[in-house]
Amino acid sequence: MQLHYGINDLKDFDLMSFLPIVLPVILVGFTLALIALIDLYRNKNRRKNVLMWTLLIILGNTVGPILYFVIGRKDSERV
Repeated sequence: MQLHYGINDLKDFDLMSFLPIVLPVILVGFTLALIALIDLYRNKNRRKNVLMWTLLIILGNTVGPILYFVIGRKDSERV
């Protein structure tokens, strides 16, 4: 039983077989980020820390937009 794989074993790895799994995850993350950025800049007069939220949404991949929708949108409810 082989527990460790070397760099030579990667030549048999088929990336196209994982494309149907990875592509929807990438599309969902991109869509979430786009919707979060649109919402942030439509309501930027009512939001606090617009620059911080922009960086978190862009650099946070999928977690950043989710945090914005959960935490960041509450800024406008308090104002």
